[in-house]
Amino acid sequence: MPAPSIVFSFILATLYGTSFHFLAGGDARRLALFLLAGWMGFALGQILGEVFQIDVANIGSLHFSTATFGAYIALFVVMILTRRQPTR
Repeated sequence: MPAPSIVFSFILATLYGTSFHFLAGGDARRLALFLLAGWMGFALGQILGEVFQIDVANIGSLHFSTATFGAYIALFVVMILTRRQPTR
């Protein structure tokens, strides 16, 4: 059985990815990219918060602020990389 912090992290990262897709729009492929970016950015932010011992707004062992920041950075990068270029 997974730890409650892992389940909560997965739920938050999924919520970030789907809400970002709701705001940015796109097809199912872009939704999958946003979900992956949310999960990967959240995990990377959690790891960086652990390594650099950033203890701002922790929820138990979850580095909430750095994980959220990492998820949103990853989501913005994916949005910029997948935006459509205007056709002439």
